[in-house]
Amino acid sequence: MVVGPLFAAVRPGQDAVLSIADATSCLPIPGRLSPPENWHITLRYLARVDEVAYERFLHGLEEVTAAGAFRVVLGGIGAFPNPTRATVVWVGVAEGEEELAHLADIAEEAAVGAGLPPEERPYRPHLTLSRVRPPVDVSGLIGEPVRARWLVDSVVVYRSVRGREGSRYEPLETFRLKR
Repeated sequence: MVVGPLFAAVRPGQDAVLSIADATSCLPIPGRLSPPENWHITLRYLARVDEVAYERFLHGLEEVTAAGAFRVVLGGIGAFPNPTRATVVWVGVAEGEEELAHLADIAEEAAVGAGLPPEERPYRPHLTLSRVRPPVDVSGLIGEPVRARWLVDSVVVYRSVRGREGSRYEPLETFRLKR
């Protein structure tokens, strides 16, 4: 059986979700906005995997439970691939980047250990606000502050389920960090 598409991520707490929504509600963010219930910071995207690779990935990901809980503070708005031809508008991380990178390294090792190819791009923690097609210039939004903070105390493996209104993310497994 094939499972997926899957990804491992951390999710902002409810207070942070409200802060992000408040900070972005009056900004002219173009494209298809991500609904607040989908907001997360991806640690590793897996795509579709078979059941054996999925179980191996989960086994490797258990290592995150040795990591301690930590605080994430969001920073300013950015864009991929660049501000003048943005296809993704996101919020960066001002605090907690090292800890997120550590969790991403564990998730990467778990994915490679499960037989998946290594991620080629460097890890850049961010929370996606919108996807833009065709690309547009969002230079005026870059650096706009989106202040939100939360305690990261778990890593969740999600399945992306496509529907008429877009994708929704179904949690499959949760790994608790040390408190």
